[in-house]
Order: sequence, then C-alpha cells, then structure tokens
Amino acid sequence: MSAALASLLLPDFWIGVATIAGIYAIFTLGLQLSFGLTGMLNFGQAGFMAIGTYAMGLLVADYGWPFWASLPVAGLLAMAAAVLVGLPSLRLRADYFAIATVAFAEIARYVAQNAGFTGGNQGVLGFDSAWLDLSDRILAALEPLGLGTRLDLPLLLAVWACFAVLAPALALAKRTPWGRVLRAIREDEDAAAALGKNVLAFRLQALALSALLAAVAGWFLALQVTFIYPSEFEPMFTFFGYAILVLGGLGSFAGVALGSLLLWVVLEGTRLLDLPLSAEQFAALRFVIVGLILVLLTSLRPQGLLGRRQEMVLRR
Repeated sequence: MSAALASLLLPDFWIGVATIAGIYAIFTLGLQLSFGLTGMLNFGQAGFMAIGTYAMGLLVADYGWPFWASLPVAGLLAMAAAVLVGLPSLRLRADYFAIATVAFAEIARYVAQNAGFTGGNQGVLGFDSAWLDLSDRILAALEPLGLGTRLDLPLLLAVWACFAVLAPALALAKRTPWGRVLRAIREDEDAAAALGKNVLAFRLQALALSALLAAVAGWFLALQVTFIYPSEFEPMFTFFGYAILVLGGLGSFAGVALGSLLLWVVLEGTRLLDLPLSAEQFAALRFVIVGLILVLLTSLRPQGLLGRRQEMVLRR
C-alpha cells in the first residue's frame, strides 16, 4: 500500500490522469450537447470518434497531408457520418435511436478492424511527427521552470486549453436562441414543432456537432497512445462518457470537467492497489468501485455534482 501511496505522489501519475481526463472531457462535451441539452440518447459517440481519428491518421500517414490540415477534414467526415446516421434514425423513438447509434459504432469499429486501408489490428502509425516537433519546442520553453522533463506536459496543456475554449463556447451557445430550441426539443418536441421549429434539423445539427467534438477528442487520444487501433473505440468508451455526465451533471459543462477528473482518478488510482486477485478480477473490481460511486451519487445527488434538477428531462 505504501508503494501505491508513493505512486500517487508522483507528478507523472497526475499528469497522465489529467491528460486522459481532459480527452474524455472533450469527448463528453459532445454527449452533453446531444443528450444533456437535446435529449438524444446517443450511444454512437465512439463510432464518430473512430471515423474522425482514422481519417486524420490516414490522411497524414498514407497521403502526406499536413497534420494540422487533416483535423478539419476529419471533423467534417465525422459530422457527415452523424448526418447520415441521423437522417433515418432520428425519426425513430428514443430507445430505437439508441440502438441504431450503438449499432453504427460497432459497424465503424469492425470496419476499422477488418478493412485493409485502416491497417486492421496493426493500427496506423507515423501521423504525429509534427506534434512531436511542437512538443519539443514547448518542453524547451518550459525548461527554465524545471518542467522540461515532463514529456506528457505539452499534451496536457493542449488538451485542457482546447477544453477551455470549447466548454465556454458551448455554454454560450446554450444561452442563444439555438440552444433554447434544443432544450425545448428535449423537454417537449411536439410543443417545439408546434412553434414552427424543424425538430429533425435541430437534432441533426446537435448530433453533427457532437460528432465533431468526438473527432477532436480522438485526435488528442491518438497523440497520447501514439498509434490508432480499433480497440480504442469500443462502445465501452461511450459509456465512460455517460458515467462522466452522471457524475458531473446534465447540462453543466463545468461538471463535465469535474466528472471526468473524478472518474479517471478513481480508475487510474485503483490500478495502484496491490491485491491478491487475478488480472480479470482486479479489472472487474475497479469497475465495481466506479459503479458503487455512481450508485451512491445518484442516490444522494441525482442531478450530479454540478447539475440542476431542471435539466433532468428526457425525451419521451
């Protein structure tokens, strides 16, 4: 146990936890938009992340695109996929839409795993040289502060700088007429339609923007793991996002950051426990602990740590 406590005091542990928490915070911003604001039970976020991430990696590694230029194209492809998925499925009832999106996410993952141009289970490499050059320059600038040896620090700063731009932008959009229409659709789509609002169009917009945020998160995730491979996009990762929403609170963008940090501190901190269990049992125990925290929180504060009860309205 002393070794575990010693590891918890290491800066590298907290840099790693904060980095992955920031990536999933960006990922969950998309779920906050599609589910928390609009009421769409979107289980396909990992699939949109896969499309955006593979598009970026393949454009750079196989076609020689500049790293920065590939990101907008990858985001647009993820948004196009969201529109293609949403056009037929958003006309369905909420539970059928959820089934359709999780099916889409699995299709995207299996295509990535089996298609020849994606590299299959070998993944995609060689897309991060421009980022590594920039990271080295950031580390050189941090050297006078004594932080130049923290190799993951530039990615941590970039991830949270991105979140610091996106979260206020979405919070501002929530207060615009467009955001108010999304919340009206969440609470009563028939009433919104009766007021002349094109419910399908607004839902498609929210879903497309959610997919764009997933692609941005996937971009950062690829930089962290240094290569892109199919198992990074299992449906489980979408449910991590929903766990973050439950922890932080529906409709709260600051809650996304807090919920993501809490989830990943628990998940990564429990890795350090030294227990007489097999690897499978230990992995299961970690998720049991997270589940117990979620049950306790929903019992004591169902709206989440920073959420409001008024936001807890689901589409019928």
